[in-house]
Amino acid sequence: MKCPKCGGEIPFYDLKPNCKHCGVNIMYYTQNDGLIRDAKRTELESAVARMIVARIKANFIGGKLQIMRMIAVIGAVCVLMIPFMGVRYSLPFFSQKFSVGLIGLIQSFSNGLLLRQIDFAKSTLLSGVTVAAAAALLLFVAVLIFDLIVFAAFFFGFLNLTRSTKFMKTVSIIGAAVALLAQIAAVVLNFAVSKNSFASVSLGFGAAAAFVMFVIIILLNSALLKKGIEPTYRENDPKRKELLKKVRSGEVDIDSLSLPIFESEDERAERIKALEEALKAEEEGKEI
Repeated sequence: MKCPKCGGEIPFYDLKPNCKHCGVNIMYYTQNDGLIRDAKRTELESAVARMIVARIKANFIGGKLQIMRMIAVIGAVCVLMIPFMGVRYSLPFFSQKFSVGLIGLIQSFSNGLLLRQIDFAKSTLLSGVTVAAAAALLLFVAVLIFDLIVFAAFFFGFLNLTRSTKFMKTVSIIGAAVALLAQIAAVVLNFAVSKNSFASVSLGFGAAAAFVMFVIIILLNSALLKKGIEPTYRENDPKRKELLKKVRSGEVDIDSLSLPIFESEDERAERIKALEEALKAEEEGKEI
């Protein structure tokens, strides 16, 4: 074993805490280096954490447009509870309603009516209505998928604010087109099967509501792209992030860096103020 300070050889049977060559306390000498190393790493890693928090704030609550977009994205999912179309089957000893919407889909799955649609489609009396309901259901599922994609892009948007905003806008344009098509199809199907004696069709406006929400999301994302959505980072934090990558890859030895590694005038003032407050508190403690 060698002394960490002078490099002198220390026998394994020498259990004294101090080096016999230079007298330094071996444990506390190495502990001090470890604390300095930890302080440097903390400075770099805290910068990365602050940048992530800044992106999260910019994505969700960075301004009025972001808050409005968050409400619109949640609202786009909520409006799917409004039925796109409804079908009520009125047969002898059987009466049941099938609603093409989020709530209706869950209810139809739980009571088994959704699975009965396959049998209804084979029926001569109910095939037309059932096929119309199935077409409306497929369009509803398509709108639901685009809604979920937009929601996921919004939720993980802080990873890349500008790219996610552009992606949300593009997906919302496609979603709006599908929702408009779904509403037109619902109107056409409503007239096409309205004369069936064993089933009545009710027209819903869930697709129109979904279309409106998609349009709002498109407008809000366009405004954000025009205004700019990138967050404002603390001075030197981007430099700390890049330096941390080099430290982790082994390009830079953390022991060769000074402490603090980067320090702006504001950060220096904060550090001195915190130090003065700590010294003042220590002096007051001694007086007591």
